[in-house]
Amino acid sequence: MSRPMNFVMISPHFPTNFETFAVRLHEAGFHTLGIADTPYHELSDTLRSHLTEYYKVDNMEDYDQVYRAVAYFAHKYGRIDRIESHNEYWLELDAKLRTDFNVFGYKNEDMLSIKTKRQMKEIFRDHGLKVAAGDVFHTDDEARALAQKLGFPVIIKPNSGVGASDTYKIKSTQELEEFFDYKTNGVEYIMEEFIDGDIVTFDGLTDHEGNIVFYSSLEYSEAVLDTVEKDGDMFYYVPREISKELVRLGEICVEAFTVKERFFHFEFFRVKATKELMALEVNCRPPGGLTIDMWNYANDFDVFREYANIVKDNLFEAEILRPYNVVYISRKANQHYVHSLDDIWANFGDKIISIQSVPGVFAKIMGENGILARTTTLDEMRELVQYAQAKS
Repeated sequence: MSRPMNFVMISPHFPTNFETFAVRLHEAGFHTLGIADTPYHELSDTLRSHLTEYYKVDNMEDYDQVYRAVAYFAHKYGRIDRIESHNEYWLELDAKLRTDFNVFGYKNEDMLSIKTKRQMKEIFRDHGLKVAAGDVFHTDDEARALAQKLGFPVIIKPNSGVGASDTYKIKSTQELEEFFDYKTNGVEYIMEEFIDGDIVTFDGLTDHEGNIVFYSSLEYSEAVLDTVEKDGDMFYYVPREISKELVRLGEICVEAFTVKERFFHFEFFRVKATKELMALEVNCRPPGGLTIDMWNYANDFDVFREYANIVKDNLFEAEILRPYNVVYISRKANQHYVHSLDDIWANFGDKIISIQSVPGVFAKIMGENGILARTTTLDEMRELVQYAQAKS
């Protein structure tokens, strides 16, 4: 009889909706071995009951402590089969541990291409994808020269960064000079031409050989940067219909970045003037927020269970029919809305999946309340969004 697979879960409690990975892996017969700096008694009952063992470290940033935790699991349970956090923040930690313990998946040498935006651009270009012009800069003079070459407005963001944090739209020479005063010391920045376009994503999961077994997409009401700047409402949704061109370019990216037995979240600009797609960046992990749950509601399947089956048997069994559009609608605490949450339930209850409060760390973008709903048509979805976000 073969032994259970040993799956080390880095920070398995965050975000909360990712706890289901531990549940489904445990149900599939894995040894689920958690490592984090949160006291055991503070983990949810669900997570505690689906972890084979938990190792608390004092500091997740201290590699030696995390290394010792994995070594302890290896000594107790045998060879480690997988190490994964599904989290952008821990990508490099995951890779370092996989390198040191010779575990399947991305290693140290893979990090440059999937973490740094400059390297991503080169890979996109090498595979025939269009990208925004831009480059890294290391001095104020380099930045001034680059801005002159690209023309205002420009976008400045960390070359290696997560989400929209530390990202700025610079519209003039004066704003660029002001940026030099508040930029973060020690961070390598990249400057890009501003693209007037909408962000659309190609997301999904690959099997052990890198074949796409499931794909989806996200469309946004506006760029995250604009939502933060205006402190306004936003919505984003998983559409039923996905363009063939987006799928074609996404397939090229999966192959170019050697995405194997992993979730992926690739961002593209859809240029407003021409409708052409330009590659923006790759994220070799699941999309954030509630997106992974939205996939389940959009397809009436359980992607967490399918992932466990892929890791265990390289098997994906769900039939993907895409019967619903699934939308997330934000509501801010500082806005005055015409309709209450009770009104929304009363008028659209058959389409509402849930209405939930959002933790403070995410509320700036996601709103203090989030409405999750699904509809069969985009017209129904837009009606619901307009009703939920109408201002008094």
